[in-house]
This record gives sequence, structure tokens and C-alpha cells, in this order.
Amino acid sequence: MVKLVLFDIDGTLIHTNAAGVKAFAKAFVMQFGLDGAEALNFAGRTDTGLVREFFRKHKIEPTKEHFREFFDCYIHLLDHMLIECGGDILPGVCRLIHELQRMPNPPLIGLLTGNIRLGAEIKLRHYSLWDFFKTGAFADDSEDRNQIAAIAMERGAQMLNRKLRGEEVLVIGDTPLDIACGRAIDARVLAVATGRSSVAELQAHKPDWAVSDLEQMRTMEILGRKPAGKPAGRSLHG
Repeated sequence: MVKLVLFDIDGTLIHTNAAGVKAFAKAFVMQFGLDGAEALNFAGRTDTGLVREFFRKHKIEPTKEHFREFFDCYIHLLDHMLIECGGDILPGVCRLIHELQRMPNPPLIGLLTGNIRLGAEIKLRHYSLWDFFKTGAFADDSEDRNQIAAIAMERGAQMLNRKLRGEEVLVIGDTPLDIACGRAIDARVLAVATGRSSVAELQAHKPDWAVSDLEQMRTMEILGRKPAGKPAGRSLHG
């Protein structure tokens, strides 16, 4: 039985109409006079890793001060961009979270995200989702998504006061990198095609389940059943 469920944010829980990407791009212009950040590949990446990549491309020393200057500006802009861009909670998210909470022995619900923690909180508070998540790991913890997964699992284990086996953890995400970081901790993986990747693209990376959106899954199916044998990437199309 799954004891810890870890959700990605962008493309999995919410769609912000690229508010975060736009805040990133504007922060680089405002702080460093640099254009072109919108062209970065954001899917499944970490905020800190993206900033380091852009710094490297433009030969900016990746100092703590430069990171701080960037993220202070980004956070200030993010609030405004979320209001300006609109966006919404993705299909099935609220139902799944409420079903998890109503389980007789509900799992701990947390986050596994490439957002910095404050960015994650701003985004999820904007959609009234933040308070559902009791633990998690973020880009502040590591630039390596697989390491973030390990930290999220360890924090979950500490809150549950027990060691967790991989099969007791479920990672839910919308990119091949989410699948990879779930596999890095031997977790079960539910891949959802509400981001940029199709069901077929996600299924090629062999998650335990690949679905068009979270409306296609029922809680008992992902929490109460151990996939038989090596994960084959079950596909459900809405």
C-alpha cells in the first residue's frame, strides 16, 4: 500500500499559461539585461538548474549573490504574472486529492518539484492548493531532480516515522524527467499527459500508469494494487 504520494506542480497540478516562464524571462531582463530565457526547455527541469544554464550561456558568474538577485526579482514578478496569465487547476486534481484524504489510512501527500519552495508556494496558494501538501522537496534542496526525489522520500519517511520502501511511494508527474526521478527512488510512477508530453511519449519511458489526465484514475487502483512484474506503462485515454 502506498504511504507517500508526491506530486509535481506545473503541468500536473496546475496550468499557469506560462506565468512562471514569463516571470523567469522578465527577471533576467530586469536584473541582467538579458533576453531569450523563454526559449529554455522548462519541462521537468529545476529552477536553479535553469538559472545556472542561462548564466553559463551568457558568461555570468553563478555566485550566490547573482542567484539571490535573480530569484528575488522572479518571486516579485510571479505573483503578478499568475494574475495576468490566468490558468487553472488541471482535471481530476481536486477529486484525487480529496479521495486520498478520505482513505481509511490516508497516505501522506507531498510535493516533488523543480520549483524553488517559495515559487511553489506562491503558485499553489494562488489556486488554493498549498495547504493540502504536508511535505516535499524543491529546487532549493538540489539542482538534480533525482536528488530532490530522494530528499522528498526521506522527509516523508521522517514525518511518517518509518523507513519507506520504493513501492510505498507514488510519484505523479507530466514529463519523462518526472518518470526518471520516480524510478531513481524505486517509486511507482503515474504519468499524466496534461503537460507537453503525450500519453505515447510518456508511455515510452515505462511508468506504471500513463493517462491523459487525472480524471482517468481512481484512488484504489493506484494505491491498492501493486503493478504485476516490470512496469509496462499502462495507458488510459480520456
